[in-house]
Amino acid sequence: MPIELKIPEVGESITEVQIAEWLKAEGDTVQKDEAVAVIDSEKTTFELPAPEGGTLSKILRQAGDTVNVGEIIAHLDAGGGGTAPAQVQREEAPAAKPKNKTKPSKTSQPAAVEAASGKQNKSEAAAGPEVTTEPRPTAPSRPETEGEVKAESESENETKPAVKPPAPRVSKTPAPKSSTEGDEEVVPMSMLRRTVARRLVEAKQQMAMLTTFSEADRSAVRTLRHEHQEAFEKRHGVKLGLMSFFVKAAVDALKQFPQLNAEVRGNDIVYRNTFHIGVAIATGRGLVVPVLRHAERMGFADVEKAIADFAGRAKDGKLKPDELEGATFTLTNGGVFGSLLSTPLINPPQSGILGLHAIQDRPIALQGHVVIRPMMYVALPYDHRIVDGREAVLFTRRIKEAVENPARMLLEI
Repeated sequence: MPIELKIPEVGESITEVQIAEWLKAEGDTVQKDEAVAVIDSEKTTFELPAPEGGTLSKILRQAGDTVNVGEIIAHLDAGGGGTAPAQVQREEAPAAKPKNKTKPSKTSQPAAVEAASGKQNKSEAAAGPEVTTEPRPTAPSRPETEGEVKAESESENETKPAVKPPAPRVSKTPAPKSSTEGDEEVVPMSMLRRTVARRLVEAKQQMAMLTTFSEADRSAVRTLRHEHQEAFEKRHGVKLGLMSFFVKAAVDALKQFPQLNAEVRGNDIVYRNTFHIGVAIATGRGLVVPVLRHAERMGFADVEKAIADFAGRAKDGKLKPDELEGATFTLTNGGVFGSLLSTPLINPPQSGILGLHAIQDRPIALQGHVVIRPMMYVALPYDHRIVDGREAVLFTRRIKEAVENPARMLLEI
């Protein structure tokens, strides 16, 4: 009797998904838990594993099809699995060629952490997890977390979104249908992209959004990272990046201005006593925003490790839907792409989002003298229905103070 390959439950509110790509063709052998297809949902992209080893005997639904959760999309015949997955053999074949081993695939919307940490900000620069532009279900930073640029001027913004797209997959099945006519090419939106579009429009229509700006001197953080980077990495096994400072600064500011950690629910304002910080991460398939739960309980090393983990799994399409839900506030880092200033959109039902930007050495007036300092603009779009201008300005000022004098966060002053 054939084994049924079904679409699993992928989230409480998700009832249908889209088959983005088949990694196996009919007649291919597969091993237990080996990825057979790539599935797009409205929140994330993930790989569908084979429940048992055997042969993929019949594909019932094709790439591009929208299917219901629980629906049977293929049949497997048990037994006959080889020692090496066919997909691995196909992907390794190009390695024998002396040139052009892989071709980069197209990337989707950049991010936000907007979130993450591999490549650095073009000027100074995870994960940290845009981190980006607008993080809608949003996103990055930082899917490239492996390395840091050697020069200090390229190592400040640690939220690396994935600038490099994932390596192309070899698939024997057709991609979603597209059409080309004249000078135009029509390509269907993925479910994730459709959700991004819908949420962006909702944010503009439902909220009274206003943005306030400030700038922060990054000298103190730069000095701390230089002085303690080696010891920090030796003890914790992860580099001390930029995003951990802003995550901790955001939690500190949210405690003082709880309106930014609240939401409008009907005619009520719901204040949250926990701080779940979303970090936007750009991937080759779109922008995602995994959540640092109870960030108020996390140390700097905990934040850096979590963002690096999110970035790596976002790049591989292994984030779980529940890891993308429940954020009370979001950070997005467009600086990793060189953005000097932007106004990211709020991710409903949150009431604010902190946008980080490129770090540049700029002349400023300090105690009557002109000095050169590494400066960064920060933007705070906020929902004016529950956040007044006073609270928004004081919030960004608190972020500035915490980043320019990180000891204040430890002393809670």
